[in-house]
Amino acid sequence: MNQAPSPKALPAAQRIADKAFSAFEKFLHIEAVSGIVLLIAAAAALIWANSPYAGSYEHLWHMPLSFGIGDFVISNSLHFWINDALMTVFFLVVGMEIRREIHEGALANLKLAALPMIAAFGGVLVPALVYLTLNNAEGLRQGWAVPTATDIAFAVGVLALLGRSVPASVRVFLLALAIIDDIVAVLIIALFYSGGLDPLGFAIAGTGILLVLGLQHIGIGSAYAYVLPGALLWFGLLKTGAHPTLAGVVLGLMTPVRPVRVMAPPLQTASQAISEFAERKQASDSGASELMEPIKQLRQAQRELLPPVMRVQMALHPWVAYLVMPLFALANAGVSLDGVNLGEGASMMVFSGAALALVLGKPLGVLTSSWLMVRMGWCRLPPGMTWAWMGLIGCLAGIGFTMSIFIANLAFSQQDLLSAAKLGVLVASVTAGVIGLLYGRVLVARAKRR
Repeated sequence: MNQAPSPKALPAAQRIADKAFSAFEKFLHIEAVSGIVLLIAAAAALIWANSPYAGSYEHLWHMPLSFGIGDFVISNSLHFWINDALMTVFFLVVGMEIRREIHEGALANLKLAALPMIAAFGGVLVPALVYLTLNNAEGLRQGWAVPTATDIAFAVGVLALLGRSVPASVRVFLLALAIIDDIVAVLIIALFYSGGLDPLGFAIAGTGILLVLGLQHIGIGSAYAYVLPGALLWFGLLKTGAHPTLAGVVLGLMTPVRPVRVMAPPLQTASQAISEFAERKQASDSGASELMEPIKQLRQAQRELLPPVMRVQMALHPWVAYLVMPLFALANAGVSLDGVNLGEGASMMVFSGAALALVLGKPLGVLTSSWLMVRMGWCRLPPGMTWAWMGLIGCLAGIGFTMSIFIANLAFSQQDLLSAAKLGVLVASVTAGVIGLLYGRVLVARAKRR
C-alpha cells in the first residue's frame, strides 16, 4: 500500500503553502482580528461619508437591487438587503451561540448563569434609564434601547488584545454577559420595534418552521436543505411586520445540538469509506467515477462527526466576521458630520444620551447589579474573578456598535436624529474600548507583579 509522503518529502513550495494556509485559518478565528477589521470598516465608512466622494457613498447604498422568479420580484435598496437580509446570517450565528451556551456553556447551569444574567439585565436597565433621563420628550424616547446592547466581536476582541494574563473566568463571564445581552436585544427588537402584524405572514413563517422541523425529523443533516425553509421564515416575518432578521435567531435556536441520527456511527462509516477507496484505487480497472462513492460517504461521515449547531457556526464564522459585519459597518457607520447639527437640542440630547449611557451607564449597571447580588448572598464571583476584573467587564460592555447601530436604524426615521444616535454609538464604543484596553493593561501588569 502506498504511504502518504512525510512533510519533509513534500516540495518546499507545497510545505510553505500548507503552513501559510494553516496560519491563515487560525488568523481568521482570532477574535481580536475580526474586531480590528470591523473597526477599519467603520473608519472607512466615516471617512468616505465625509470626503468629497460622499455622494457616491449615499448613492451606493440606495442603489436598487432586485431578486425574483417570473412575475414574483422583490426590489429594494442595497442598504435593505444588507440590514434586513445579510444580517440574518449574523443573527443566525447569534442564535446558534445562544443555543450552544444554553446546552453546554455558561448558560447551561442556572447557578453559574445567574450572576452574568443579572449583570446583563443591569447593563440593559441602567443605560436605558440614563438615556431616558436625558431624552424623555416625544420623538426622542424611542431610542432608549440603542445603548443597551454589547458588541461581542469588539468586546471579546479588545479583551483578547490584553493577552493570556486575563483569567479564563473573565472571558467566559464577558461572553455570557454579551450573549444574554443579545437575547435581550432580540426580544426588544421583537416587542418594541416591529410594525403592525399581518396574519398571512405568520402562516408563511409557520410553514417555514414546520418544514425545518420536518427535515430534522427525517434526519436531513445538510445545511443547504434548510435554505428554502429559512427563506420562507424570513419572508413570513417580513410580511408580518416583524423584523425579518429574527428568522436567523429562530433558526439558530432550532439548530440541533447533537449529531443527526444515522444508520452507522460516523467513525465506522469513515473507516469503511477509506478502506473501500483504497481497494478501488488499487484495482486497475477502477475509473474516477467509481472512486466518487466512497469519497461521498467519507464527506457525509465527516459532516456528521460534529453536531449541526457547532458545524454550521464554525462554517459561518469567517463569513460573518469578515464579510457580513464589515459590510454592515461600511453601510451604516458612514455618518456625515455635515448632517449632524449637535447645536440643535434634539440631536445633541440623542447623541449625549447614547454616548453617556454606553460609557457610564453600562459599567454602572453591570457593577451595581452584580455587587447587590453578591452582597445579598444570592450569587458568588466566579473563581479568579475580582471586582477589579468586573470593572473591566463593565467597561467593555459599553462597546455597543453593531447591535446598537442596528437598533438605532429601527428607532429613528428622522435622518438628523439617526445620525446623532449613530455618532453617539461610534464615539462611545471607541471611548469604552480605549478605556477598557488601558484599564485592562493596568490590571494585567498588576497581575504579573504578583
